[in-house]
Amino acid sequence: MRAKLSYTASALALVFYFVLVGDRGVLLISDGRPVTVAFGIAVLVLPLIGAWFLWHTTQFARHAGRLGRELEAEGGLPVDELVRTPSGRIDRASADAVFARRRAETEAAPDDWRTWFRLAIAYFDARDTPRARKAMQRAIALHDGTPVRDRAAR
Repeated sequence: MRAKLSYTASALALVFYFVLVGDRGVLLISDGRPVTVAFGIAVLVLPLIGAWFLWHTTQFARHAGRLGRELEAEGGLPVDELVRTPSGRIDRASADAVFARRRAETEAAPDDWRTWFRLAIAYFDARDTPRARKAMQRAIALHDGTPVRDRAAR
């Protein structure tokens, strides 16, 4: 729940920023001079890119959450078996051991979205966020029956 609140607060702050930046871009364009019009157009591109990124990130989080709820209903969520340091951080060796098992499961069943979901969690626990995201994207694609890109994490 805390993560959802943090994400929502960050998204709202970004939307507010996009509106402010967009307003400045419109003001620059309305000035009418060629240089300010060019700057205004350039300034308007930034909130558009940011809005696109925010939309795709939100969609990704929604899809991953949907898969997580489905896997939980099936009783297939991985058990937290990681060793933690006294400060609460995940022990690297423990994360690597769990990752090795999850990778072997995924190699044994490469077309099962569940194994890719669990592998994504293992990547995240091993602090490899880019590969965790790619593995989760593959899990979503396999679940939804959409084409899977060849560059997905393995």
